[in-house]
Amino acid sequence: MTTVIADRLSVVKPSPSMAAKARVDALVAEGRTIIDFTIGEPDFDTPAHIVEAGIAALDKGYTRYTAAAGTLALRKAIAAKLLRENGLHYAPTDIVVGSGAKQIIYSAFTATLNAGDEVIVPAPYWVSYPDMVALHGGKPVIVTCSADDGFKLTPQALARAITPRTRWLILNTPNNPSGAVYSLGELTALIEVLNRHPHVWLLTDEIYEHFVYGGVKHVAPVSVDTSLQTRTLLVNGLSKAYAFTGWRVGYGAAPAALAKALTLLMSQSTTCPSAISQSAAVTALNGPQDCVQEAAHMFEKRRNRIVELLDAIPGIECLPPDGAFYVFPGVAGLLGQTTPTGKVLGNDIDVMNFLLDEAGVACIDGTSYGMPAHLRLSFATSMDQIEAGCKAIAQAIARCKSAA
Repeated sequence: MTTVIADRLSVVKPSPSMAAKARVDALVAEGRTIIDFTIGEPDFDTPAHIVEAGIAALDKGYTRYTAAAGTLALRKAIAAKLLRENGLHYAPTDIVVGSGAKQIIYSAFTATLNAGDEVIVPAPYWVSYPDMVALHGGKPVIVTCSADDGFKLTPQALARAITPRTRWLILNTPNNPSGAVYSLGELTALIEVLNRHPHVWLLTDEIYEHFVYGGVKHVAPVSVDTSLQTRTLLVNGLSKAYAFTGWRVGYGAAPAALAKALTLLMSQSTTCPSAISQSAAVTALNGPQDCVQEAAHMFEKRRNRIVELLDAIPGIECLPPDGAFYVFPGVAGLLGQTTPTGKVLGNDIDVMNFLLDEAGVACIDGTSYGMPAHLRLSFATSMDQIEAGCKAIAQAIARCKSAA
């Protein structure tokens, strides 16, 4: 029997986070109680004044198509945000709004990658980067960034990875899954390398920029050397900062030629983002930012507690993340242990499955993020869930037998 499925889909894996969520939902449907640390989504509602703006948009009849690149009002609000918060000058014509930041990244690779082009992806990485590159005929060049380096790309490793075929470097700061945040000095050193290789473009994913802790500051990479604006795509969105995930609004700021290409792709794919969501996004960006600061403060308290609890469990090493809302503990100390059912924990996937089956705690294996012997747990959940989940993890691990 013939198939209509294109060969290119053979290189794409399902999103591990969405697969984990589906498994959790199935177990819950069976009557299991599961503490879910899988999904990177704020656990609170979109702030009321933003919801009200969406309702007002409906009442005013803002229910029609917009420009493919997004409404002028929203692109002006984004430009104002980039100047106010990041010190960057972009015209509205340099900005493209998409149905989430993911669409902007996907479309950028559609617009720029030819077969065999290379994209440098520091690991640990957000799970979709390599698959998006491969889907467009590109080659993801994975550069492992160890815990000893704070899970961050070093200038030496970057220089080694660049070849004549390199098209992009992806820099995700704050990072999903590790929470790593690049400092001004670290970015300066990386940009010195990029300046020696003008054929390499920079894609910065800054979706978690507002969630940084312990006095750490987010620095937009392109603000370190604004001459890089001519070959940088800055990607951001409203999903995390404003608990706006379901509204689906992300954006990219880019040189005019790339912005034009992204707009062309939008016009032939989604046509435009949701008009209602865009109207609410204008209010989010132009309105009071207290809600963002309150969320960051709450996440910092959760971060501190989950790190304290996990790091106290024998076999788990949990460093405090500087940003985002994930911890990325090492579980090498658990490998080789035997579970109560007689299974030996051989890798992080075994540990993940053990915690789900025996502790009723869902998390995601580090292998999916290019970093084996780790787990990713989201602390975008209540303090009660954090306390209960970490207690269940500790009790389950205590029932294991150490390797001889």
